[in-house]
Amino acid sequence: LLDLPWSEFTKDNFDLKRAQRILDKDHFGLEKVKQRIVEYLAVLKLKRDMKAPILCLVGPPGVGKTSLGKSIAKALGRKYVRMALGGIRDEAEIRGHRKTYIGAMPGRIISSIKKAGADNPVFVLDEIDKVGTDHRGDPSSALLEVLDPEQNNAFYDHYVEVDYDLSNILFIATANSLSTIQPALLDRMEIIEVNGYTIEEKIEIAKKYLLPKQKENHGLQSKDINLKPALIEKVIEDYTRESGVRGLEKKIGSLVRGVATKLAMEEEYNVTLANEDIERILGAPIYDKDLYEGNEVAGVVTGLAWTSVGGDILFIESSLSPGKGKLTLTGNLGDVMKESAVIALAYLRAHAAEFGIDYTLFDNWDVHVHVPAGATPKDGPSAGVTMLTALTSAFTQRKVKQNLAMTGEITLRG
Repeated sequence: LLDLPWSEFTKDNFDLKRAQRILDKDHFGLEKVKQRIVEYLAVLKLKRDMKAPILCLVGPPGVGKTSLGKSIAKALGRKYVRMALGGIRDEAEIRGHRKTYIGAMPGRIISSIKKAGADNPVFVLDEIDKVGTDHRGDPSSALLEVLDPEQNNAFYDHYVEVDYDLSNILFIATANSLSTIQPALLDRMEIIEVNGYTIEEKIEIAKKYLLPKQKENHGLQSKDINLKPALIEKVIEDYTRESGVRGLEKKIGSLVRGVATKLAMEEEYNVTLANEDIERILGAPIYDKDLYEGNEVAGVVTGLAWTSVGGDILFIESSLSPGKGKLTLTGNLGDVMKESAVIALAYLRAHAAEFGIDYTLFDNWDVHVHVPAGATPKDGPSAGVTMLTALTSAFTQRKVKQNLAMTGEITLRG
């Protein structure tokens, strides 16, 4: 009890410009999160007794959610505490054990506050979407009390047996997906989406953060290796397929080690790496992008696709063969995408006259729609307009305009 920091606060640094500088220095992009932290600081400066918000940063792995917590603590001038929730299955981990048990101890919330030595740290709840549940209770239900601003001013730990005020703590939860977090817990948090980085952002991150860090880790000086932006882009596109930058950091680490080896063996090498140096160190390119092929044939249309690692293009091919009006769909399509093709064909049949199509064609020709990369599963409604265009192109034998890609759902009313 005496070890807990009852009413011991660290003094907040209310210099908003400094906070903004620290956040910008540590992380590139992520403007929404930075803006929310500066807003919180501004309100705290005007109204000293404000309850801290409970933020939840959601995004793919490797975009800097966890490290952002450390950066926020630095910007506010507060202590930093991190609690990994991945795989926690016991409710006593949150609320502590009663003293009647042998080996009883306080929960991890109280233990972390004791370790921080302050009543108002920045508390990162890492991987909140990976909390498990079993016969020993449900930790995510125990977190409801911790993360409710109306209740957490009197948090009861079974071991401490005295109410403890958590309302001054700035809780920041991180998650990869919201689907596994129970709704009541989700309702208590302010969700901030941390999206993946674009190629341009990744190049900047590599230049400003990853390359200097890897040079320092491997004992190289800045004059020992030089990576041009075009080469960083090659590494991103040919050797990584991710939203974050963890894979990119590993590849840059490999390049730096390749140079460090040459340096240690006192062999000659190019300080400014070229394409052949990258392929020598990293091997042949692992990934290749779908290149735009042009629409030389009627019935082939370029669609836009969303993937977990960013945007891509895909091709929708349709062909006609003599038959009885059967529709065949191939390319590892999900149910929603198959329905899009059925809707597109139904719309085309109903409006055949508008497109100058003889309606008897539908009964005398079989239609086959294929989406290449047959091994890749595809689903979603947004290929509807692309499928309609492909079918119209096949039936009218008119080619689709060059350099045109499309996305969007189609309804039966068009």
